[in-house]
Order: sequence, then structure tokens, then C-alpha cells
Amino acid sequence: MEPDASVNVLGQELQPCSLDPLTGFFRDGHCNTCNADQGSHTVCAVMTAEFLAYSKYVGNDLSTPRPEFRFKGLNPGDHWCLCAARFLQAADEGCAPKVNLAATHQRALEIVPLHVLQEHAA
Repeated sequence: MEPDASVNVLGQELQPCSLDPLTGFFRDGHCNTCNADQGSHTVCAVMTAEFLAYSKYVGNDLSTPRPEFRFKGLNPGDHWCLCAARFLQAADEGCAPKVNLAATHQRALEIVPLHVLQEHAA
């Protein structure tokens, strides 16, 4: 499984999203993706308490530690590669987190319009 070309939504080299916590579909710190990444974990988002509560409410609890998956749980301020569709859903609901555009993979644009990402730029 090789990642797609590491290019961000600005057409530049994809920058790291987070090494602590270690994020990404490949757990390489980047929002890299490939065809096996069904969720398109391509949006580098800065977690907020509001977004974490929203994500838990819609069925994806990102704040509770899951040691069996070596997952410490996320806190406000943490950077994380979000599924593009979840980001768009949160944006539509008015509770999207901020986005690091330089660390957001260009494949996010298949789901989220660039202007929506830009409106939430960190």
C-alpha cells in the first residue's frame, strides 16, 4: 500500500500534521492517503472542545483513550488527520475545527471545496 502523491491543497509539498499524537492513515504524521483509505483521512484539523463533543455525538469518540489501539485520546489543540466527509459535515453544522492547509492532502478536495477549507484555515 503506497500513499498517493504527497501534495497539499495549495499544490505544494504536504507538510506534517502531527507526530504527537501520531496521526494519519499510515500513522506517519502526515495526512497521506491511498485507495485503501475509505474515510479519506486527508484534512489536518486542530481539535477544539466543540468539535470533539460533536464528533462524539455523531458516533466517533476521538477524546476517550483506547489503549487497545495505542490511542491516547485527543484534546483541544491536538492536530489530527480527519476524514474529509466528517470535516464537511461539521462545517455544515457550524462546528468545524480549524484546518492546517499546508498539511491537508489534495485528495480532500474531492470531498471538501477549497473555499470551505480556506474559511476554516488556522
